[in-house]
Amino acid sequence: MDYQQLLKDKRVFITTGARGIGKAIALLFAQQGAVVAVGGRNKAALVETERELRSINPKCLGLACDLSHSEETENVCKKLLELWGGVDILVNSVGINHHCTAHLYSDELMEQLLETNYKSGLRCMRCFMPGMLERGYGNIINISSIWGQRGASCEVTYSCTKAALIGLTRSLASELAPTGIRVNCVAPGVIRTDMLDALPPEVLPQLAEETPLGRLGTPED
Repeated sequence: MDYQQLLKDKRVFITTGARGIGKAIALLFAQQGAVVAVGGRNKAALVETERELRSINPKCLGLACDLSHSEETENVCKKLLELWGGVDILVNSVGINHHCTAHLYSDELMEQLLETNYKSGLRCMRCFMPGMLERGYGNIINISSIWGQRGASCEVTYSCTKAALIGLTRSLASELAPTGIRVNCVAPGVIRTDMLDALPPEVLPQLAEETPLGRLGTPED
């Protein structure tokens, strides 16, 4: 299949694409001819990623936003609607974590993870779905986690939010399938990004051993 022809000039929004998995997805879409916008709250990383994307396609852009805040999430979506008129492909790639035992999660921390990992994706879908429904076309890709499928010690709230994203995907896929909009979910295993920096170094070899490939994944994987 000629992906460059398939994706040429498709409008893609990756909710957090300044680093890690989101950045790898963004660069691949741009290389295949799509026009890509990435969100991010790390402004230095966002500027660098925008530079790399624009070296591939000058129409690509980075948009600073903190998806843990509903107003910022909605504003960045409205900005894209003003600039592009809508998006063809939405990738909900954001994920934040806090490594601790369950009884140490404060209400504030639980809400922050829920707002970022789950609610932000739903808000973005809510914003772009009307245009997708009108055009009879759209793709929504939610990035969950293996921990959303089977849970993880000391990552209770993260696992729950990623499980919620899986449930959202299944429900919305059924709801939207007759309209021509596809909704899918990817649940990566342990990927070598800066999210792993919070883990004790001695844990990483163990996680690699538990991975069928015998190594940690990479964003490019």
